[in-house]
Amino acid sequence: MEPNDLPIVVLPLELSDDSAANLLEFLHALTDALERHYAGELLRREHKRFTQSPPPHPSDPVLDDLPPF
Repeated sequence: MEPNDLPIVVLPLELSDDSAANLLEFLHALTDALERHYAGELLRREHKRFTQSPPPHPSDPVLDDLPPF
């Protein structure tokens, strides 16, 4: 086995109920901290993603409403 074959994260196979809840609480807090830290980058990414394809106009037909061929 090569060093790159090892998983990045190794999760314990069995946790008590409290330990599982604590782990999830920690991961949520970590995610929140990452989102706050990288808020500018995330907002720029979302802005780029949504400006590339404009939202449909309310008067545009919905594909489900189109008659079959």
